[in-house]
Amino acid sequence: MSLNNVRKQQQRNLLAESEDTMADEKILFHLSVSPHIHAKHTTGSIMCEVLLALTPAAIFSVFYFGIRVLLVYAVCMGSSVLAEYVWQKCTKQKVTIKDCSALVTGMLLAMNLPASIPLWMAAIGSIFAIIIVKQIFGGIGQNFMNPALAARCFMLVAWASAMTNFTVQGVSTATPMTIIKTGGELPSLLNTFLGTVSGSLGETSAILLLIGGIYLIVRGIIDWTLPVTYIAVVLVLSYAFGHDGLYEVLSGGLMLVAFFMATDYTTSPMTRKGRIIMGIGCGLLTALIRTFGGYPEGVSFSILLMNICVPLIDRISMPKIYGEVKSK
Repeated sequence: MSLNNVRKQQQRNLLAESEDTMADEKILFHLSVSPHIHAKHTTGSIMCEVLLALTPAAIFSVFYFGIRVLLVYAVCMGSSVLAEYVWQKCTKQKVTIKDCSALVTGMLLAMNLPASIPLWMAAIGSIFAIIIVKQIFGGIGQNFMNPALAARCFMLVAWASAMTNFTVQGVSTATPMTIIKTGGELPSLLNTFLGTVSGSLGETSAILLLIGGIYLIVRGIIDWTLPVTYIAVVLVLSYAFGHDGLYEVLSGGLMLVAFFMATDYTTSPMTRKGRIIMGIGCGLLTALIRTFGGYPEGVSFSILLMNICVPLIDRISMPKIYGEVKSK
């Protein structure tokens, strides 16, 4: 037998032994499509975490503003879920209300509304958020701006008087942002921090919103880069423009928007560099609107404007692929 034949025979023997071993150990090979790496969070679990983080501020608003607030939450959240269900049924799409994203949208919208808002307005705002801003563009993950903030701005334009009538237990009072804009005696920083001031339902208690935001960061639901950059820029620019930066940070909707709305996966940049850019842009726009604009608050408009810029931010902030060569 030649040397080549001996080697071939040895290879056959090794192959046979390998096949016998695989058969004995019952090794199974499974073919599957990507992705092969799965995250521990699902859409439903993420939305439940967000709802949990918002709950303390929501409960506080019920005790502080009055029991009627429960109706505002119920109408906004119920209308959001119903609008999504009806739309998906009518368009013969898969019904996705179990992922709780519509509940989050409704809750966030409610927290951006005054306690005295008529319930029918709250319902229309919720329907606008779900159908016009979210579903028409393809549903969750396809909307180009935050649905709750877009609905708030729509309602502010449509019903300016009702949206700026802030009451506490039925008594109309000025918000800290309005006092900063028009002049007057500001509440103490402690009251502003705790939330015993006038404002929208979910924006008054900075401490509870901060706790909720930290919870989401610790749980890995959101990245700290964007909200911290946003808040820091507003703080620095407020002092630069001659205002009390702490009041500017603790008052209005900054804490609510920075942690719970600016960080929306769909409408925020994908990279950390991009999130820093967006945070700087949001902070700059908020400070400019509050200082030089006719409206005392600027967080909603700043987020929506930066949402539009997110595709461009992603384009300039995405890392280059290794070995990629630009075409001439």
